[in-house]
Amino acid sequence: MLSAPNCLEVGNLGRNDVGKFLVLERAVFETRIAECFSLFRELGVEPVMFKGWLAASNYPDGHRRQYADLDIAVSPSEFGIALKQLPELFRKKIPIDLHSGLRHLDTLPWDKFFDRCEIRGVQGVEIRVPCPEDHLRILCVHWLSDGGEYRERLWDIYYAVANRPPDFDWDKCLGCVSEIRREWVITCIGLAHKYLGLSINDLPFKDEAQYLPGWLTKFLETEWKRTTRLIPLRLAAKRPRLLVGQIRKRFPPNPIQSIVDTESSVKRQFLLPVQMRGLLRRSRISIARAFGR
Repeated sequence: MLSAPNCLEVGNLGRNDVGKFLVLERAVFETRIAECFSLFRELGVEPVMFKGWLAASNYPDGHRRQYADLDIAVSPSEFGIALKQLPELFRKKIPIDLHSGLRHLDTLPWDKFFDRCEIRGVQGVEIRVPCPEDHLRILCVHWLSDGGEYRERLWDIYYAVANRPPDFDWDKCLGCVSEIRREWVITCIGLAHKYLGLSINDLPFKDEAQYLPGWLTKFLETEWKRTTRLIPLRLAAKRPRLLVGQIRKRFPPNPIQSIVDTESSVKRQFLLPVQMRGLLRRSRISIARAFGR
């Protein structure tokens, strides 16, 4: 079982100093969030905050969840307008990861997703965030999209489930997506149960969550022992040794990423066709980016 990230690991600070540091760190980010939302709204763009900062809000005191940027999604129809605001945001030292809609992270239509969002107050500014049911799905798919590489991010899923609100609606969470995506979410919850000790006894799908394909757990346990982390090849292009390591990491293709890329079931046992289809898809995307298409 993996131990929870402890805030006392911050440098050599004492308990009181760490507490003050975390409060200050969060206040700085919340100032950036409030300013970011205000700047976008001046353009008539209504953003939605998700992932890092919002995931951290589920963590209890004493467990630190770091985040380096602000994950912001906007309507695809407003993305072009929002994109023009990025230089001003970066000038103000507000790091933004801007998303056009939810992309691969969810299949709920944007308008429906937007209508289900909730409002939170951050330093006097109303911040729009996904409802807990939608955010849990997004966190699960995002974790799978990274190929299961970051086992510490399973804590996002752990706390999203363990600290869900009393009126959390599992049908609202799982009933609006395909059977395959429902399976992905339940699998991630099962992994949090197996490796972090998440209690699932009160979940309506507890038996299903305990079934984890052997290939999946074997792959993850091997992956977590590796020290090489996946980075874009363009960042390694001028460093031959790093480039070789990144190419090796991509072959054979990560089966978890391939499953997400091809909208496939985690329960399938013969993975090679899925891996090849996923590789072709990622290769097309990389080529398109390289040629600016």
